[in-house]
Amino acid sequence: SDVVGLPSDPSCGGSTGCDSPFTQIDTRNLYFQFGNTEWGTVKFGRDIGLFGQKIILSDMTLLGLGGNSYASTPFNTTFGMIGHGYMYTGFQPQITYTTPAFGGFSASAGIFDPNKFAGDETKDPGFQAMANYDWKAGAAKGSVWAGAVHQRTSGAGSFDANGFELGAKVGIGAFEAVAYGFDASGLGLSTVGALYLSPFGKTDGKGYFVQGTYTVGKTKFGINFGENRDRGGALADTNTFRSATVGVYHSLNKYITLVGEYNQEKGEGGDLFAGDLETRTISVGGILMF
Repeated sequence: SDVVGLPSDPSCGGSTGCDSPFTQIDTRNLYFQFGNTEWGTVKFGRDIGLFGQKIILSDMTLLGLGGNSYASTPFNTTFGMIGHGYMYTGFQPQITYTTPAFGGFSASAGIFDPNKFAGDETKDPGFQAMANYDWKAGAAKGSVWAGAVHQRTSGAGSFDANGFELGAKVGIGAFEAVAYGFDASGLGLSTVGALYLSPFGKTDGKGYFVQGTYTVGKTKFGINFGENRDRGGALADTNTFRSATVGVYHSLNKYITLVGEYNQEKGEGGDLFAGDLETRTISVGGILMF
């Protein structure tokens, strides 16, 4: 399989023997699952990854716009805050076991399909795990989680790619806050957001993300900020990508949510941003659920 979150080869250009990045079918969920509340659940197939799963599902901009610096071909979509605070978990082939819930605590661990690093197919499977604790006490509810990912690379200059994350979400009445951070070694360029994209070798990445939202009736108001930073490997500079978004999300009905966002992105570092990159975006639109 390929780099998680990117087309097969963004520089392909239609060459013979090279997968085109413009004609792919994005099959995200295709799996067989069985289990019960006593023994837990086993999943075989392609589904969302464990590392980075809870933070991406907590990002208010994911179904809106968020940052748009990488929205041109071959990506063809906006990324929310992916690459500005967290890395994309992806939908990956896996065999994963999830425990039953024990008083709010649950955990998952899985074996994942090997991925490519800078064009070299890895021989060993990857491993991901996540532990989660949920609670509710009166008007307050919350969740804390920790996750990890490991993948051994192959070929010349092979290395271990590892990542660790810690996050929390707390809600009191109509207010909800999210805080998250990760640290990675060899996982790829976190400022692009795609796992295992390592054209510069074993880079070190880290990032953090914070968000606060307040809901009044059917309207949610929110603000978030995130930053990712890459250094090491063949990078000559420390490269930083940060973004902040103010958003309003109104549920018109169960099918349509109206969205308005103001986003500001800034990239710094000579390797990835040729100095500095800065964008400001105002967006309005609607999300259709069906």
